[in-house]
Amino acid sequence: MIRVLLVDDHPVVRRGLRAMVDDFPDVTAVGEAADGAEALLRLAELEQQPDVVLMDLQMGTGMHGVEATRRITALPDPPAVLILTTYSTDADILAAVEAGATGYLLKDAPPQEVAAAVHAAARGETVLAPPVAARLLGRVRAGRPSLSPRETEILQLLAEGLANRQISRRLFISEATVKTHLVHVYDKLGVDSRTGAIAAGLASGLIRPA
Repeated sequence: MIRVLLVDDHPVVRRGLRAMVDDFPDVTAVGEAADGAEALLRLAELEQQPDVVLMDLQMGTGMHGVEATRRITALPDPPAVLILTTYSTDADILAAVEAGATGYLLKDAPPQEVAAAVHAAARGETVLAPPVAARLLGRVRAGRPSLSPRETEILQLLAEGLANRQISRRLFISEATVKTHLVHVYDKLGVDSRTGAIAAGLASGLIRPA
């Protein structure tokens, strides 16, 4: 069973999200929060930690979604953070991705798309709504980065949810070598996080969806 924490400042929206999430196969909502600060408190209180946090971006005067995502992904063994919002500007998308969000969906997405995204996020995969992917693609088309075959291979394995140690075992190289390649990948793609690298790689066509 995939456990989900819902974070949105509108009680009616949270109620609707909870009904939708509880209707998904193998998914259950384990808690709710009205902003990022409350989400962090819920994570500290819950006995059963969520696998996925479904996060809005702008939440009144409380801690916004980007800062909450940054703090949540910095926790030891953090849950995946899946953005679900009405905001789709380049600045919002890039800020959320750079903060460590696993995926970015818009609130007009059909329930089956949200369900698929929650399952994918729980598996460690990156999920981007088509309009979001199109925006990212538009940003990288002007100057598509060039990765080496090994860097591309490692980035693809990242997109499939593998950790550095798993990648090193799969490719028969040291974990330090994997980290070195990732430094080069981040630099070439102009990002500073795993999620940012995966999103840029998907948007530019360097790698395929997991």
